[in-house]
Amino acid sequence: MELHLIRHGQTNWNEERRAQGQSDSVLTELGIEQAKTLGARISAVPFDALYCSSSVRTRQTVAHAFPDWEKPVTYLDTLREIQMGEWEGRLYAELEAESPESFHHFWQEPHKFDVPGAETFFQLQSRALAAIRDIYFKHAGQLVALISHGALIKTVLAHIEGRHMAQLWTPPQMHNCAHSIVCVDAEDNYRILQYADRPYDQ
Repeated sequence: MELHLIRHGQTNWNEERRAQGQSDSVLTELGIEQAKTLGARISAVPFDALYCSSSVRTRQTVAHAFPDWEKPVTYLDTLREIQMGEWEGRLYAELEAESPESFHHFWQEPHKFDVPGAETFFQLQSRALAAIRDIYFKHAGQLVALISHGALIKTVLAHIEGRHMAQLWTPPQMHNCAHSIVCVDAEDNYRILQYADRPYDQ
């Protein structure tokens, strides 16, 4: 299976530097344009299926990136962003001031991130990989687009690269509407072809 991993477009909470997690934010005008531009760029790719996080921002991204898609889109809660617990909806500046250690863990030592009600990045990674395995068994040998979130996609790519979770945020950055491509086989072997719009040559 060739799996195209796509992050959603810019949201109002991205712009405000607010923790989103599984709470719902909406695309900005820029986010809509990012989705449309991505859609034009990949319009010739003959996808067999579209899978999407059930969040509003990913649903909007699909609507603008795939306006002519005629088959059903499968929306999954398992493709939603990391659950951030009591952080959701809060400004990052506030979180940094109130919880400097946890804020540092999130961005600098993600393997240590642990706040009340939140998932760890390890739990997020396990959820994401399980979802991809399920998709593979339905679409082996096919072309599939998966529209999701930055942290979720980064954990998948970190797994493929064999990176420790401490290195999760290693560049390249998973920018809005970043497009990555991986190949998946029946033995759970993965190969990265493209990472955040860049050809992968490692």
